[in-house]
Amino acid sequence: MGKNNKLTKTEKSWILYDVGNSAFTMLACSLVPIWFKSLAIGDGPGQITSDQATAYWALAMSIVTLIVALLGPALGAFTDTKGRKKIFFTTALAIGVIGCFIGGFIRGWLLFMIVLVISKVAYSASQVFYDSMLNDVTTEERMDEVSSYGYAWGYIGSCIPFAIALGAYVLGPDMLGMISDSLSRIIGFGVTAAWWFIVTIPLLKNYDQIHYVDRERVVVGEVFKGIGHTVVKIIKYDKEVLYFLIAFFMYIDGVGTIIDNCINIGTDLGLNTVGQVVTLLLTQVVAFVFSLIFAVFSRKYKTVTLIKTCIVGYFFVCLYDLTLHSLVGFAILAFGIGMFQGSIQSLSRSYFSKIIPPNNSGEYFGLYDIFCKGSSFLGSAVLAGVKLAGGTINIAVASLAVFFAVGFIFLSMSEKAKAE
Repeated sequence: MGKNNKLTKTEKSWILYDVGNSAFTMLACSLVPIWFKSLAIGDGPGQITSDQATAYWALAMSIVTLIVALLGPALGAFTDTKGRKKIFFTTALAIGVIGCFIGGFIRGWLLFMIVLVISKVAYSASQVFYDSMLNDVTTEERMDEVSSYGYAWGYIGSCIPFAIALGAYVLGPDMLGMISDSLSRIIGFGVTAAWWFIVTIPLLKNYDQIHYVDRERVVVGEVFKGIGHTVVKIIKYDKEVLYFLIAFFMYIDGVGTIIDNCINIGTDLGLNTVGQVVTLLLTQVVAFVFSLIFAVFSRKYKTVTLIKTCIVGYFFVCLYDLTLHSLVGFAILAFGIGMFQGSIQSLSRSYFSKIIPPNNSGEYFGLYDIFCKGSSFLGSAVLAGVKLAGGTINIAVASLAVFFAVGFIFLSMSEKAKAE
């Protein structure tokens, strides 16, 4: 960065939280479901079948999404009150970290699932508060760059604790001979919880809420009433925000569906599982590099232009899947995803920060999070529908190009509404 573009202490502190929470995200998406099944499946009392374990875990994750969707806007609105944002953020962080830590010591599958649900809800709530802090930690001119750096360092930083957890799980029993399955869980959860908390300390120390609603007390009924008024206001008068949220829901649904189903795509094509996992880990590095590249681009190009570039990139990634039949092709697909994955998310976050009232950023990001957490819902339904109709996984993924086309159209409408 140039001399006048150096990150401030507050910006660096904010970026570090992306590094911390990304470690939990990676663990929760990879090893945690495996550990859950190892605890749940069996013939003994209270044990369940593999199909039941899959169903219960999917149900648990759906419950997380529903809770966050219902509470997100209200929690965000509460934090818009002067002096509340850091308190709510710290509370959510503490619940998430503690739940992550004790998860490694739990032996019963039901309690394990309950604790993980609580941890993921707390993590998601902290993310709402964290995203809404962007207005406080930097200026509008630097939002794109700072947000991109958050995703970039989050991708690469999360690999460090995950590598330790993965090593304890894969290599421990066979090569070290002293790490049991239960001990590997303790190591995995412990390292992740410690990493998540330690890298967040600078943000807890340096963050100050600048934008807020100055009110003496918060009445729950008034908060929900205010959210209703905000939704009506967006629908009737703020077309820029309305069209962006529709665009965001469409293209981020496509992004989420592809990310969630990468392994399923390779498995359906009969590709080597180890090769797929290694490829996806390398994709984190690709995402890191290109998030930094887009951070540099954000100094010269408009945010909307860069988001559109990512949308077009994903559009062609979907069509490329029609030709996918080998592990090399899978690697090209994964690297293509990595090129735009972090950038489309970080730039969407910063663009939304620019077009909303800064004093109500918590409430607005609560609404934003509903669209974000609902991502992959429609896309997954499309994949399932195509497969059930007898189509191939290649055709199913290619059909997701429609989501990016529609998202592109509504984003252009949002840009046009801003100019009017």
